[in-house]
Amino acid sequence: MPDWTYHPLRPLAAAVLGVRRSQRAALHGLATLVSLPGGARAVSAVFDHPAVPADLAGRFGASVPVSVARDAIRALPVQGASVIEIGPVEAADLPAVRAALTGRRCEVIGRATTAEVAEQLAPLVDRVIVGDPPDLVRLTEPSIDGALTALADESATVLAPPAVLLEAGPGWFQRVIEARQPTSPAPGLRDAGLDPRRWPAWVWGLIVGLAMTGGGLVAAGITLGPVLLWYDQDFLGMNLSDVDAVNARLAHFLQHDRITMAGGMVAIGILYTGLAWGGIRRGWPWARAAYLISGLIGFPTLLYFLGTGFVEPLHTALAIVLFPMFLLATWRRPAVARWTVAPEGPEPERRRALAGQLLLIVTGIGLFAGGATVSIVGLTGVFVDTDLVFLGTDPAFLDAANPRLAPFIAHDRAGFGGLLMATAASIVLLSLWGWRRGEAWVWWTLAGAATAGFAPALIIHKGIGYTSFEHLFPVYLGVVFSVTALALSNAYLRAGR
Repeated sequence: MPDWTYHPLRPLAAAVLGVRRSQRAALHGLATLVSLPGGARAVSAVFDHPAVPADLAGRFGASVPVSVARDAIRALPVQGASVIEIGPVEAADLPAVRAALTGRRCEVIGRATTAEVAEQLAPLVDRVIVGDPPDLVRLTEPSIDGALTALADESATVLAPPAVLLEAGPGWFQRVIEARQPTSPAPGLRDAGLDPRRWPAWVWGLIVGLAMTGGGLVAAGITLGPVLLWYDQDFLGMNLSDVDAVNARLAHFLQHDRITMAGGMVAIGILYTGLAWGGIRRGWPWARAAYLISGLIGFPTLLYFLGTGFVEPLHTALAIVLFPMFLLATWRRPAVARWTVAPEGPEPERRRALAGQLLLIVTGIGLFAGGATVSIVGLTGVFVDTDLVFLGTDPAFLDAANPRLAPFIAHDRAGFGGLLMATAASIVLLSLWGWRRGEAWVWWTLAGAATAGFAPALIIHKGIGYTSFEHLFPVYLGVVFSVTALALSNAYLRAGR
């Protein structure tokens, strides 16, 4: 359970299950997931948990009672704990300890109550202690600075007891590990130089993002101007007057599809620009992964033309030019950490931001589902019921007027669906992996993408009179969730350094 579900949903879980039972359920659920084949690798990949640095191996972890030792030994190493202390262990606890150690992936310290128990415990664990040895530091509060101070003593083993973990949340180990990471200053545009052969990955990523933004603005200009370009008219065998003659609202309908797609292009351009400048340039491996996954979803949707039969030259040319740059931007993981970790702030500020993070991830998942739906509709039925109500016609009439109208509209529909899925993937992954105090670029990137994506859609629908609440409800919901999330996370993400 990540922090963005643990903290916002913990009161609800406690109300339904009870405090203690909800805590045990969270730990047991994660332990069960990790125990599945490939589960540990999947959890580490999805939640971007860093590997434990070599100098922390065996000396940074948690202290747990025997009652939860089995689940803790399975679950906490995935979060970043390389050593688990079990204790206090009495003679009657030895069978439970033995069962808990089955298949363990971390070092284990046994804290025995007596010398006799310690003797029996020794063959089962990596280290046995009785009492509190001086090299063992048990933290009393979830302060990142406190953990870093304790870890500065290379002879110390630093452990977080249950009270600290319950207060801090599962992401605490990752936050400590990242705060300890030595970093270098981030490069600027001047450092990249003028020779494209020497440009680093983030420069290529920046170019792709800016080009997508520019392409979206050009597409918006075309849509608000001539609507149909020469190749559109060639494919349809119609000009704008002919379209109006078929249906008085059809040109506006084409406009609303295309201006919405133009806004989506600007949104994904903003996301790619942010990921390149704020993420890849500063050495965040997750930023490259988010960029790569989004692009691998978006670029193949160019092949939707195989289902619609219409190839748009400008769209195709832009994709052909940008795809090699996309590969150059994502070919290798960033090798050097260049970020700056902001100091800790008030805990209520972080808790509010976690609620905002949850809302944005939910919004992104909803947008992805919407994009998949739009793609399927575009490649099959083309129209939804509210479209036909707005047009005041039916597909058979349009097909009789011009058999190429439906494939033409399908191209725009399906293309927008693919773009929406790629955009949604960026939003989900940026929100999932990039949520750190003081990362103002994350806030501005998400705010810019939300504005570019939602505002044109609402304005064009209102402008042409396509105001069906049923049709626009997902957009309204996305706006409410996004604005609420950005408001909740503003102080945290935009905190001064």
